[in-house]
Amino acid sequence: MMIPGLIILAVFAYYPLYGLVIAFEDYSVAKGFHSPWVGLENFRYIFSMPGFVRTIPNTLFIAICKIVLGVAVPVAFALLLNEIGNGFVKRTFQTLVYLPNFLSWVIIAGVFIDILATDGVVNRILGRIGFAPVSFLGNPEVFPFTMIVTDVWKGFGFGTVVYLAALSGIDPGLYEAAMIDGAGRLSQVRYITMPCLKSIIVLMAFLSLGNIFNAGFDQIYNLYNSAVYETGDIIDTYVFRIGIEQAQYSAATAVGLIKSVISGLLLVTAYSLAYKFADYRVF
Repeated sequence: MMIPGLIILAVFAYYPLYGLVIAFEDYSVAKGFHSPWVGLENFRYIFSMPGFVRTIPNTLFIAICKIVLGVAVPVAFALLLNEIGNGFVKRTFQTLVYLPNFLSWVIIAGVFIDILATDGVVNRILGRIGFAPVSFLGNPEVFPFTMIVTDVWKGFGFGTVVYLAALSGIDPGLYEAAMIDGAGRLSQVRYITMPCLKSIIVLMAFLSLGNIFNAGFDQIYNLYNSAVYETGDIIDTYVFRIGIEQAQYSAATAVGLIKSVISGLLLVTAYSLAYKFADYRVF
């Protein structure tokens, strides 16, 4: 039963690794993998490119903010949702916040482009309450925060389900004992709920470290433009632009290799921290 899966893994995950040799060659389509060997020259070249150096802090800032809010917002919403006593209302809200997780960024980007336009719904509301229009997708200072907020909006429903599952595993007897002792709802959350959620929160946070260099290619590629390259261009979009659009295959492969090595090290670190602080292990 494992043979089909192993074949797919070998063909689409391991065989393409041979292509990493392009990062060490002056690659041309005509010569293929027999292109001239240049060693580390491509790596020196990309680090001399201002465009690539700029993408590193952009990627880190957007990714770290997404990781932090991607943990904090689902926890807060799960706690609020857990306080709803009506089961139908609770399930309705849970379903509504989970739905965007099933939609692709191609669809959602089209919606946000209309909503966040200078004459869109959001700016019309801001205008009615006395604020000047904001260029959410054209202002370099605003664009990164737009990406962070929209990404959290799309994905926090999935995290909420994880934390609601953890909340359902808390012994109700703890809350009953706390109520007998006179503890209010906030005290119960502080001294029972949060300590019981601590391990899963730590686990989710540490496991997110492996994605610190994945700031969301599909989201940003569908929403960004040349006006926001300064703050919105990340490593993945830069690789796509120089590799696919400009046909600099060697440089793009070198950038991708650097990112993959660093992400791999972070992933190993994340699993080590998860095992140490949350008693979670993969094997």
